[in-house]
Amino acid sequence: MTAGRLLTSLRRTLLTLLGLQVGLAVALSLVDSYRRRGKKPKPFPVSAPETVPVGGGEITTYTFGRDLYDDMLAAIDGAKKQILFETYIWKGDEIGWKFKTALTAAADRGVDVHCIYDGFANVVVSPAFKRFSPSLKVLRYPVWTAGLKFWNLRLYGRNHRKMLIVDEEVAFLGGYNIGSAYATEWRDTHVRITGPGVWDMKRAFADFWNLNRRHRIKRNERPLLLETASDWDPQIRIHKNIPRQWSFPIRSMYLEAIQRASKNVWLTTAYFLPDQDFVDAVADAARRGVDVRILLPLKSNHIVADWISRGYYGQLLRAGVRIVRFKDAMVHAKTATIDGSWSTVGTANIDRLSLQGNYEINLEVIDPAFAAVMEKVFRTDESNCLELTLDEWEARDLNRKFTESFLAPLRPLL
Repeated sequence: MTAGRLLTSLRRTLLTLLGLQVGLAVALSLVDSYRRRGKKPKPFPVSAPETVPVGGGEITTYTFGRDLYDDMLAAIDGAKKQILFETYIWKGDEIGWKFKTALTAAADRGVDVHCIYDGFANVVVSPAFKRFSPSLKVLRYPVWTAGLKFWNLRLYGRNHRKMLIVDEEVAFLGGYNIGSAYATEWRDTHVRITGPGVWDMKRAFADFWNLNRRHRIKRNERPLLLETASDWDPQIRIHKNIPRQWSFPIRSMYLEAIQRASKNVWLTTAYFLPDQDFVDAVADAARRGVDVRILLPLKSNHIVADWISRGYYGQLLRAGVRIVRFKDAMVHAKTATIDGSWSTVGTANIDRLSLQGNYEINLEVIDPAFAAVMEKVFRTDESNCLELTLDEWEARDLNRKFTESFLAPLRPLL
C-alpha cells in the first residue's frame, strides 16, 4: 500500500470513529431527553440569603432563585440613573417577562438601560420575546461571531456571563440565568455586592459592551463610558475570561488557590471537564492531606458531559478526593472555598469551554466571614448528596467503562 492510500485509509478510519462517537453522544442525549419528559425535580435544601461585611461593602449570598430574582427586580425598580444587565439565557417565560417588563419600565422613566444576551443560548426563545422597546439599548451577542475569519479561535467564545449592576451602588453576579425553572427547580449560587467591587463589575460590563458594540444596529453609538474612578479593595477581585484577547485568568486563579491550600478545598461545579493539569493539582492537594471535596450533580442537564467527566473519577478517588453528587435536582453553582479564607463565586464551570473558551466572570474574595458562609452553603448541599466511593466506582459494569472510554476523545470539545 502506498503512503497516499495509507493516509487516506487512516483519515477515513478516524472520521468514522469520530462519527460513531458523535452518534453515540446524540443518541444518549435523545434517550435522556425522552426519559426526562414530564418529570419535575424534587425539593432540595437551600440556605436563606446571608449578608456579611467585606472590605468597604457587603456580600449577600443566594442559593434559591426566587429569593435572588425578588431582590434583582427590586433593584431594577428602584434604579435612578443606570442599569447594566447581562445574561447567557433569557427565557421568554413568566420570569423572563418580569425582567423584560421591569427593564422597559425603568428605561421609560429615564433610566439608562443596557442589556446583553447571548444569541446562541436563546435560539429557541420566541422571536417575539426578543423584540425590545427602542428605549432599551440591547446587544445580542451573535450566534456566529467569527465572520469570515473562521480560522481565528479567539472569535468563537460564547458570552456565558450573568450580572446586573444598578446605579453603581449594587451588583449581582453568579450562575443563575433568567427563567422560571431556575427560580425553584435548580440549585445555583449568586451574590449581591456593594462597595468598591461594584465599580469593577461596571468596568467588566463596559469593556464587553465596547468591544462588541459593532454588533448593534446603531453602529455610531458612543461607547459606554465610566464616570467614576476605581477604589482598590484588596479583599475582592473580579476575574474576566476574554477569548478575543486570549486572556483566561479564572483557570489560573483556581490553580493558584488549590496549590496553596493546606486545610480544605471544597468545589461545587455543574460540569467537571478540566484539563489534566487541573486534575493533577486537585489530586496533589488531596495527597498532601488537604480535605478535597468536589460536589457535582448526580445527573446534570447534559448527559454527555456526565459520561465524559466520569473518566477522571478513578484517579481522583485513588488520590483521596471525595466526590459527592447532588440528587433529585440540577446543581448549577460555580463556587469554591479554600482554607476558611479564600472563596469564589461566578459563571465559570470547571470545564474547557468555561476555563479556556467562553467569556466568563468570577468574583474572588479573601475573607473569613464570607468563607464561613460558603462553607455553610456547601454543607447544606452536601446533606442532599450521595458520596461515590472507590469500591463503588471500580465495581461498575463493562458497558459503562466502555462508554466512558469511547466518549473520552470528545473532552476537548466540552
